[in-house]
Amino acid sequence: MKPTDFSKNLRSFFANYLPNVRNLSGNTISSYRDAFRLLLIYCQDIRKIKPEKLCLEHFDEDFIISFLEWLQTNRGCSISTRNQRLVAIHAFFRYVQVQEPVYLHLSQHILQIPCMKHSPSIVKHLTPEQVKELLATPNSKTESGRRDITLLSVLYDTGARVQELCDLRVRDVRLDKPAMITLTGKGRKTRSVPILGNTIGLLKQYLMEKQLSQNGKQDNPLFFNQQFTKLTRSGVSYILQKYTSKKGITPHILRHSKAMHLYQAGVNLIYIRDILGHVDIATTDIYARQDIESKRRALEDTYPDLTPTALPDWNCDDNLLNFLNNL
Repeated sequence: MKPTDFSKNLRSFFANYLPNVRNLSGNTISSYRDAFRLLLIYCQDIRKIKPEKLCLEHFDEDFIISFLEWLQTNRGCSISTRNQRLVAIHAFFRYVQVQEPVYLHLSQHILQIPCMKHSPSIVKHLTPEQVKELLATPNSKTESGRRDITLLSVLYDTGARVQELCDLRVRDVRLDKPAMITLTGKGRKTRSVPILGNTIGLLKQYLMEKQLSQNGKQDNPLFFNQQFTKLTRSGVSYILQKYTSKKGITPHILRHSKAMHLYQAGVNLIYIRDILGHVDIATTDIYARQDIESKRRALEDTYPDLTPTALPDWNCDDNLLNFLNNL
């Protein structure tokens, strides 16, 4: 069967454009792949169009909007997930309008479909006391416990995304002054994040215990499983869940916690942006908008307390007592 224009462009989009031209990370490409996998399911189950017969001419603005509504109503996807799928579709048709100029007008109509507005989610984070308690939970007398203490400390101290932690190699760790860890983030962009005294000590002991300081092991994964392969995101989440009794505590919450603690300590948002690897300062600004503790302290320091300290005891009000007794 002769391949359709849709299949040819989709293959080139994933095989060449995204990894080689856009230089997107594997996680982003996987997210785009999931979007088109769902689109093909929608075409087959709802539109009754088999994937091998799907052509670019089948698409239009109403087609894509119907697909997005199907994601919400039939698949139960959140607005955030719906918008992520739309971003993938926008990226594809931005590519198509260059590769297939005959579909330029169609592509532009699809690119005009806006993301759905939704209320920003609250940034969940732990207090410094909660983080300290969490990091003190693993058993330091066991080898696995010492590994877990080091892993969680690096995850918090660097504010790394979980995939960035999984991708760490021994060569990415510098313990000589100035001590730092080099993280590879979205778009394969690297950034160096300073690490502090306690984390430096834990890493020194960990590298020595695992014999990772030896020559020839610079490309070994920093944190690995029993098969000596790098940990997966689910593996890191499993380690974290072993030491927390609260539901919903994820590795990303430790990243949020580090950012919030830096902001509450008075660190400039520009520095926090660089540590987290955000492209836009507006992304980092969410911590300033949701930091209730700093707002409370600012009000206490600057706003005069004009409200009375206490109300009089109603038991001493004879008029009120007589009124109540005579009801």
